Amino acid sequence: RMGLGGRLGTGGQYMSWISLDDAVEAIHHTLVTDSLTGPVNLVSPGSVTNGDFTRVLARVLRRPALLPMPAAAARLLFGEMAEALLLGGARVDPARLRASSFPFRHPELDGALRELLGKT
Repeated sequence: RMGLGGRLGTGGQYMSWISLDDAVEAIHHTLVTDSLTGPVNLVSPGSVTNGDFTRVLARVLRRPALLPMPAAAARLLFGEMAEALLLGGARVDPARLRASSFPFRHPELDGALRELLGKT
């Protein structure tokens, strides 16, 4: 409530995300779509940076996000796992879902968070 949650490190690392509704529907879609075989990336089409995610979440919650967690503090607290879990990034694309015309219910982070947190 006091703005103690902020970006991690520089905030420039990409994060892939997906709403729970879209994840469940995408799993169902892959099971019933014969043309989809093999691995399918269950992520939304709009990956965001950690900084963007933090700003959107703060706006949806109507809370400040003032204090970032410096990378050094993350490494001190989480050791080697900090890089893999918090400071590293991945920009994953749901290419196969899009190619199969999967209809994302929440392609944008703002709408997904508002739905999830009951802030519509």
